[in-house]
Amino acid sequence: MRVRDALAADIATGRLAPGSRVPSEAELCERFGVARETARRAMRVLRERGLVRTEWGRGSFVTEQSGEGKHQGD
Repeated sequence: MRVRDALAADIATGRLAPGSRVPSEAELCERFGVARETARRAMRVLRERGLVRTEWGRGSFVTEQSGEGKHQGD
């Protein structure tokens, strides 16, 4: 999935640092030219992997990563 992979790469390289805000679903739709459901699905996978956390009314943020390649729930 293009959106998921691009965001995961931005997080891995530090372009999106821990604590930084992840673009909104609307911003992702515009940037990648995808439907809102596609952006929503990408964010859900990143949350499941423990790469981002979402705060209702505030947005999604990059989580602190502990250990190389560690994903919550693995």
